[in-house]
Amino acid sequence: MKSIIFILLICGFAIGCNTTRSSTSNKNELLQNTKFSDTVSISNEELEYEIIIIEPGFNSWLVSIAKPEGYYSQQYLENRNLIYVNEWNNRVIQPQRYNPNLYEMQIDYQSGIDYGYEVNYKLYNYFIYFQITYNQRLGPFIPRI
Repeated sequence: MKSIIFILLICGFAIGCNTTRSSTSNKNELLQNTKFSDTVSISNEELEYEIIIIEPGFNSWLVSIAKPEGYYSQQYLENRNLIYVNEWNNRVIQPQRYNPNLYEMQIDYQSGIDYGYEVNYKLYNYFIYFQITYNQRLGPFIPRI
């Protein structure tokens, strides 16, 4: 793929240790189900891009708390995403200064490419979710819902 956007963030889970096999396998199954249900994937072969967001809690936050699709214009989302992506990428290349567990991979998001409303909407909302959840600030704006 020419232009790939990957956001792969996996939050650590605090899972208690039990000595029984069935309990451990149940927890592993629950963990896998949680990861699957909290995976948001958007792809378009025509434009050759893909976004994969693996973040426990994000999917439910997106459908229950985030502003609905259509609330923001695509231009607004693109402008904010450019700011957030630039700051995100700056933090990825400075692991000594920023937590490398939070900022693992760079995001290939380029101005001038029309990723469409859905991609911009979900990417923008991920940045809002991330900033609120991890008490981070990726730009001059206070993240709000």
